[in-house]
Amino acid sequence: MESKIMENSISPSQTEMLKTLCKALDDKFGKDIVVLDIRGISIMADFFVIATGNNPNQVKAMSDEAAHKLSDIGVKMRHSEGYQTASWILLDFGSIIVHIFDKESRAFYNLERVWADAPQVRLDGPGPNK
Repeated sequence: MESKIMENSISPSQTEMLKTLCKALDDKFGKDIVVLDIRGISIMADFFVIATGNNPNQVKAMSDEAAHKLSDIGVKMRHSEGYQTASWILLDFGSIIVHIFDKESRAFYNLERVWADAPQVRLDGPGPNK
C-alpha cells in the first residue's frame, strides 16, 4: 500500500519549491510526476521529484523550465548532470533533487521501486496525483 504525506507536514519554503517544480514540469507536458519524501531515509536530500519526458528535447525543456522557475523564486541550482544525453537529467537544488527521465530510462532505473520506503507527497495543483 502506498502511503502519502500531505503538504502541511512540509515547510512552507519546500512546499513552494515542490509546487513550483511540479508546475514547471507539467507546463512542459511532463508525465507521471511523483514527489517522494526521503527525509529519514537518506541524508542526500529531503525530496525527490521524478518525471518523464517523451524525447530528449522535451526532457531538456523540462529541465530548463524547472531551473528557470526555481531561479525566479530565488532558488539556485547547485549541480546538474545528464543534460547532454538527456535520457536522465538530475537537478540538485539542495533539499530537493529532480530526476527527469525519458521513458526507457525511467522504466530501467525505476526509482520508485528503489526508494519504495519513501512515501509519496500529495500536493494540490499540477503534478503529483492530478
